[in-house]
This record gives sequence, structure tokens and C-alpha cells, in this order.
Amino acid sequence: MSQRVSDLENTCCALREDNSKLKAKVLDLENRSRRQNIRILGLTESTEGARPTDFFPLWLQEVFGKDILPSPPEIDRAHRTLNAKPGPGERPRPVIMRLHRFQTKELIIREARRKGMFDYRGQRIRIVEDYSAEVVSQRAQYRDVMAELYKQGMKPALLFPARLRITLPSGNKKWMSSVEEAQQYIDDQTHRRMRQT
Repeated sequence: MSQRVSDLENTCCALREDNSKLKAKVLDLENRSRRQNIRILGLTESTEGARPTDFFPLWLQEVFGKDILPSPPEIDRAHRTLNAKPGPGERPRPVIMRLHRFQTKELIIREARRKGMFDYRGQRIRIVEDYSAEVVSQRAQYRDVMAELYKQGMKPALLFPARLRITLPSGNKKWMSSVEEAQQYIDDQTHRRMRQT
């Protein structure tokens, strides 16, 4: 009996390890498949009409201007998220768009970060990268830490999937792999300032 229990424990350990590797692989594949996607937040429902792949290239060119996008970008697909259609007064569903060229997606995201919010015919629009739910959850954990770092005059950047890089006033860069490590760094900096004053 003890031999059977031991074999069962070994099997469970092996299955747990395999499951962990498979989950990591699926997450990696899902996020790789989203690399050319962007997500548009705040755009009123049905603005795009019946043919979103015809509407959005011209829409992107209008929003960013011809100096950034001299010609309408090629789009493979565009659609709303698969949630139920919201009622009047509710937040519109995000638009997910797959751009044909990765370089165009990078240009759009870079300009969207620089500008922050866009005003499109009275609507406040944001354009962000399209991440899986797991990555969004990991990145959300850094929100308070990043706000505190900005307050302290540092330049934090959250790199994929959720790795914090801080550019110090000296120009040096510091990498952090967890929220706890970043919070400890903030606490240390705060204590150091208090001792200096």
C-alpha cells in the first residue's frame, strides 16, 4: 500500500510540473498571437458600421493624422469584444484590431502612449496593447507602485509581461521582478530621504 501511495505522489508531482509547463506555454502562445493587436477603448458602439475592416484604416489615419500615418494602415481583422452589447449609458465594448504589419502596430502604440487620451468627435478614446487576461492582471498589480515612483521623480516602465524597470535620476536602470521588491525599494528610498532631512 505504501508503495502505491508513493507512486501516486510521484505521478501527481510529475503531472503538476507538466501542467505548469503547459500553462506557461499556452500563455506564451496566446500573447504571441496578440502581438499585432491593438485595443481601442471608449469608442461608441456601432461607430464602425457593418464593415469595420474598411472603417478603421481611415479612422486611424484621421485620429493620428497624415504626418504619422501617411496612408491608411492595412488591417487583417477588427471586431468588438465578445461581451453582450451594452445598453444605453453603459460603457462601450472595446474594439480589437489586428494590424497587418507589426511595425505599424508599434508606431501606433508609441504615439498613443505619447498622446494619452484622444478626442474623437467628443468621445474620449484610448488605444492600448492587447494583452491576455493573465498578463493584464499581473500588470495591474504594479499600478500603485508605479504611481509612487512617478511621484518620487523616477521613470518607471513596465515591460512585457510584467517586469518593472526604473530609470534613476542618474540615468542608471534598475530591474525589479515583483511588486514586493519594488515596494521595498520605495520604502528604502523614503527612509533614506527622511534621514537626509
